[in-house]
Amino acid sequence: MLFLTFFKIGLTTFGGGYAMIPIMQREFSEKKKWVTEDEMTEMIAISESTPGPLAINAATFIGNRVAGVFGAFLATLGVILPSFFIILIISLFLDLIKENTVVKYAFFGLRAGVLALLLRALYIMAKKAPRNILSYCLIAGAFVCETVFGIHTIIIIAAGGAVGVAAALISGNRRIEK
Repeated sequence: MLFLTFFKIGLTTFGGGYAMIPIMQREFSEKKKWVTEDEMTEMIAISESTPGPLAINAATFIGNRVAGVFGAFLATLGVILPSFFIILIISLFLDLIKENTVVKYAFFGLRAGVLALLLRALYIMAKKAPRNILSYCLIAGAFVCETVFGIHTIIIIAAGGAVGVAAALISGNRRIEK
């Protein structure tokens, strides 16, 4: 079940890990109840802040949560295999299809769909985000650092984590969420 669930997600989603977020959220916390909404948000944050692709990190986390180390292996394998086979097949026929007009328009449409999935993921995460001045400043600062100054994402994530820890220490470990 674990392998098939991740295989299906890997096979039917385009656009990488961020595009998979709303599908994973619906599948894992709404349908299968493997994780809660809050755990899903935390899993996304952890998956994004650790080395490797988000989808693989998320599969490993959820697989381990559901069925231990073997579950982590099966879930990770399930999410990897579809991409591997699709890339293998495309590489065999790339020269034949790369200038095909239908293929170009198909990818144009896929990009629009991926953007919609990314916006939904943003909406889901924004609903769960703490609503306070520190959070708003961190969001704005991270956006400016990334888009204006081109600061590497890892540095932004590490700095955000450091600011969060500092805020918790300064507030005397009180909850800083709301």
